[in-house]
Amino acid sequence: MEIKDRAINILGSMPSYSEESLKKALLKLDAQKSEVEAWLKAPGSRPYYRQLLYADERVELLVMNWADIECAPHDHGDSTGWIQILSGTTRNTIFKVEKGQLPKAVFSETKKEGVLLFAPRHGVHKMGREGNTPLITLHLYSPPIRGMKVYDLKKCAACIVSSDCGAWWPEETHQKIKEIKLNHFH
Repeated sequence: MEIKDRAINILGSMPSYSEESLKKALLKLDAQKSEVEAWLKAPGSRPYYRQLLYADERVELLVMNWADIECAPHDHGDSTGWIQILSGTTRNTIFKVEKGQLPKAVFSETKKEGVLLFAPRHGVHKMGREGNTPLITLHLYSPPIRGMKVYDLKKCAACIVSSDCGAWWPEETHQKIKEIKLNHFH
C-alpha cells in the first residue's frame, strides 16, 4: 500500500491527536525514503521543497527534501508535531523566545536518519542539512499549521506567514500576514 493510502487509513481515523498519538501514527506509517522520493522536487533557491501528502481538518503530513541552506528560525503556530528523518543528517537548533525580542539560540543537535524530533506548540527552531547525504524529512502536525511565525535575525523582525509559505522570509506580498518589528536582546 502506498504512503498516501496508508496516511488515509491511519491519519483519517485517529482517536486522539495527543503528542503520543501523533508519534505512534508517524511510526505506524512506516514511511520509506524510496516511496516518498517520487513526490519530491529540487528545492531551488529555498531551504527545502515540501509536498503535502495528507491533510484533513485535524492533521497534516508533509515530506521535505533539503538544499544545503538552513531554514529560518520559526515556530509552527498553534500546532504540535513530529519530524522523522528518512534520509541524511540534520542540524536542529532550538531557540528561546521572549515576547517582543529576537529569538536566542539555546543549543544545536545533530540528528541522523531514523530519529524523531518533537516540535512543541510555539517552540522555535531551525533545521538544515548536515553533510552531503540528501536530507529527507517527514512532518506530521496537528492541527494543520496556520499562523507560522518566521524570524529574520538580521532584520530584527518576525512575520506571520500564509500556509503556502515555508520557513523562510516570504517573497510574495500575499504570504506576509503580519510583519512584527523586534527588539535586540542585551
